[in-house]
Amino acid sequence: MIVRYDFAPLDGITKVVFRRVHHRMFGGPDRYFIPFFSPTDQHILTQRDRRELERANNGDLPLVPQVMTRRAEDFLWAAEVAEDLGYDEVNLNLGCPSGTVTAKGKGSGFLAHPEDLDRFFDQVFASVKLPVSVKTRLGYETPEEFARLLEIYNRYPIACLTVHPRVRKEKYRGPIHFDQFRLAAEGSRSPVCYNGDLLTEEDCAAFERDYPSVEAVMIGRGGVADPALFRKIRGGAPAARQELEAFTAELYRQYREFYGQPQPAAQRMKEVWFYLIHLFENGDKLDKKLRRSRGPAAYEAIEAEIFQTLSLRTFATGPLI
Repeated sequence: MIVRYDFAPLDGITKVVFRRVHHRMFGGPDRYFIPFFSPTDQHILTQRDRRELERANNGDLPLVPQVMTRRAEDFLWAAEVAEDLGYDEVNLNLGCPSGTVTAKGKGSGFLAHPEDLDRFFDQVFASVKLPVSVKTRLGYETPEEFARLLEIYNRYPIACLTVHPRVRKEKYRGPIHFDQFRLAAEGSRSPVCYNGDLLTEEDCAAFERDYPSVEAVMIGRGGVADPALFRKIRGGAPAARQELEAFTAELYRQYREFYGQPQPAAQRMKEVWFYLIHLFENGDKLDKKLRRSRGPAAYEAIEAEIFQTLSLRTFATGPLI
């Protein structure tokens, strides 16, 4: 039975402004994961990372910070920072499939080196104070790599193992490898959380029927495409048109305030609409128009056209990437 719903970290989208507005206007997740930060060689928290992590900037949101690194000493420093800022868990990102990340052996690139990963965990768990959770893929090249990785994970007291059942090269496309996910569901010594392609409350209900022993799921793209998804999962109403208009207006207003100018605010909104457009019927034409648009005035005009001319669905439809 699913007892916890986490909002996955989407770099560039689910940052501090989005989290605050979503939590106040829709809510629903038990926890929001902060998009990863990578420790610097000097172990200095950058202004950008501090802005994301400071509790004062996040209000009363339930949060888990995520760290991207392949060096144990860097992770231990980041865990100390998280503890000092008042967090009670820190998450290791072993899932990011971006080429610029994996080329450095980070994210899912770390999965290509299981012996190094084992040594990393050995050093981390020898001295870390905070509970450590892990978000992972099945492997770097093939799903069959997961059996070896699970052996490693099972050696350590991982607070929660979140599994996205694809490998690095599949990114967010193609079939989910449920045969390999079942290895985690049945063989993990840590609590398991599922992540991948949950776009509707029906998707979540179907997953719960198939995997009754898994107590948590993590939703990312589906939660941006349908801001009311977490609410609907808990029996609440779908998003109304007026509600979505108020949500995007407030998000845009806060982005303008955050950046101090409309241009980057409009760009952030276009990134949100990359997913949100899937909640509208026949949105392809305006989606392309929005992506090609330049400047805040063009963005504002196209958003107004979306709300004025497109019918609203009760659920988002994919693919969302």
